[in-house]
Amino acid sequence: MRAGTVLLRHDALMPTEISHLLPPIPRFFAGILRAVFSRREKLRPGQRYAKAFHDLGPAAIKLGQILSTRGDIFGREFTTDLSHLKDRLPPFSKAVAEATVVESLGKPIDAIFSEFGHVLGAASIAQAHEAVLRDGRRVAVKILRPHIEEIIAADIAMLTLAARLIQTFVPMTRRLEPEAFVETVAQSLLLELDLRLEASACDEIGQIINAEPYMRAPKVVWHQVSRRVIVTEWADGTPLSSPEALSLPGLNHKELADNLIRAFLSQALDHGVFHADLHEGNLFVQAPAQLIAIDFGIIGRLRPQERRYLAEMLWGFLRRDYKRVAEVHFEAGYVPAHQNVDSFAQALRAVGEPVLGQKATEVSMGRLLTQLFEITAQFDMHLRPELVLLQKTMVSVEGVARRIYPEHNLWEAARPVVKAWISRELSPVNEAKRLIEKLIKKLDEPAPQPAATPADAEALRAELRHSRTLGYVALGISLLGLAVMVGLALR
Repeated sequence: MRAGTVLLRHDALMPTEISHLLPPIPRFFAGILRAVFSRREKLRPGQRYAKAFHDLGPAAIKLGQILSTRGDIFGREFTTDLSHLKDRLPPFSKAVAEATVVESLGKPIDAIFSEFGHVLGAASIAQAHEAVLRDGRRVAVKILRPHIEEIIAADIAMLTLAARLIQTFVPMTRRLEPEAFVETVAQSLLLELDLRLEASACDEIGQIINAEPYMRAPKVVWHQVSRRVIVTEWADGTPLSSPEALSLPGLNHKELADNLIRAFLSQALDHGVFHADLHEGNLFVQAPAQLIAIDFGIIGRLRPQERRYLAEMLWGFLRRDYKRVAEVHFEAGYVPAHQNVDSFAQALRAVGEPVLGQKATEVSMGRLLTQLFEITAQFDMHLRPELVLLQKTMVSVEGVARRIYPEHNLWEAARPVVKAWISRELSPVNEAKRLIEKLIKKLDEPAPQPAATPADAEALRAELRHSRTLGYVALGISLLGLAVMVGLALR
């Protein structure tokens, strides 16, 4: 009720701008509610939503941050009005920040820093200050907001109740698994409340990021980390959220957008762990095409099988092999087994052909998302909680890449990373190894009581033939490599 009241107060529940699209009876009641609750602010829709999200708290602010990356769907003016939710929220005082540092790190400010500056940026859960350590190193100090734990707990309680009500009274939403979605969101929010965990994530993903050519990450100053405070080395560059960021001299916009897509895919596919909050407020840029990522409070993880499904789906789209993409969806369980794989492949072709190879400016993301939603409903596809952070990050990253370079081609940017993964992980040697391990596992299982049917026996023989063929290929490759090595040694 509080959330609904806040949205009505800012005319953000059933906005005036879309009331003419409502049927007569809902339009009548919307008019009454607006007359009773609305402040009648002379603001643009984006400004009203920004104020409403701010009043609703961190969970709504996170939603606003995601929406602000999609100017191609909601319009540039709307997303610009939301953009201050990324890192320009009202800060808490410097005195409170210093007191938190002293309490958390157990030392006076002067014993840790030679300088402790004013606020660099304030977000929904924490804010950052520029500082200089006693040894002369320039650092960023991130500090949790006061009483943020209670605020997050209230947000999670509200979201949980809303999900239960929606799932109970709106049957058509049940395939979207509202409760599982909220549980995933809640878990990521709770992890953000312990900055020791963020330091660990920054260190883990930072090593991965810094080993790749696409992005950089600052290092953690481990002896200055606590549950409410984290100190990291300074991130050089201009915040991507700044208006002047994309006007830097010598900036290569296309390469910068490509690097963002490739950094995300490399983290997700090659390592199974990725920065799951890559909006403009958490990215810095330097010419010609350097990206620096900060704020590792939210990270996503993919198991090996999920990474394989993702890579095969992307690779199938890149090759326009819609049948294989459809098969992967069925193998992963994303589409119920009772659906028809050929019909699903046909639907995927209708999605893929209009967008593959096209520049971002030539693709209507609004129309594409509508079509995807219709397909998921037609084939009874349910939300996969384990993929929520991946899907959310993909939406944000692609939106940021479009803002950096409006004519960006997502598929061409993804091709080198996906192709390298496919070449390495789905090579004949690795395929043979996987099949043999699978067969050994089957043999280790206790035999079922009923006798195997002829179909079961034929399926096992087919799998053995496939394994044997790949085994011969792998053996041949190994022997060829050995022959080359022997030849070089004899020379």
